[in-house]
Amino acid sequence: MALLTCLEKPAKRSAAQPSWPSRQHRSIAGTPTGSTARGALLLPGWPRSATWLLRLTLVVLSFWTPKVQGQGFKEYELKAAFLYNFAQFVDWPPEAFPAADTPLVIGILGADPFGATLDQLIHNEVVKNRKLVARRYRRVEDVGTCHILFISASEAAHFEQILAVLKGKPILTVGDAGSFAFRGGVIRLLTEKNKIRLRINMEAAKAANLTISSKLLRAAEVVGNDELGRRL
Repeated sequence: MALLTCLEKPAKRSAAQPSWPSRQHRSIAGTPTGSTARGALLLPGWPRSATWLLRLTLVVLSFWTPKVQGQGFKEYELKAAFLYNFAQFVDWPPEAFPAADTPLVIGILGADPFGATLDQLIHNEVVKNRKLVARRYRRVEDVGTCHILFISASEAAHFEQILAVLKGKPILTVGDAGSFAFRGGVIRLLTEKNKIRLRINMEAAKAANLTISSKLLRAAEVVGNDELGRRL
């Protein structure tokens, strides 16, 4: 189950502003740009005032991904958009931001499945008065100030060791490897029958001192560590 939002028409962009996402990217679920996009994921370029955020509507339905492996959107374009959206619906403790100008860091640990997509997506974007930046890490020991960390499937064999290093740090761990949430990751992006669903481990979120919006929780399957072995 995934986050779906009610969007209004975006403000005009100047010629100097990045043109991504395109008209195609804003019509994720087949809803024409400029109309009420019930099935559209919040993407950069749309207005994000506090008043507007309060108008977000979550529909507890599966996120429709037209042929994830084929035409239209590619799987990791959608998953990059989810990472961006998580920044809107998670609160970090004050110590997660050492300075007033500390950016909100979206990190990738291990093999990078996003390529330039994530960088283009968050270019010049600001969430909660903080600039978004993307950083890549080869080893978990290299992770410094980071707020959202996508742990690549390439690191699945070392997942327990990675979590041990990250223990106690206010980092929202996200992944798409099997059993990610049940093994202690906070959010798993689960691709199932051409749909992307969210699976959230609230025990892991609380251990990282993170507060996840009830809106996001209503759009997800909430699980615990004790379910490992019973489900994937």
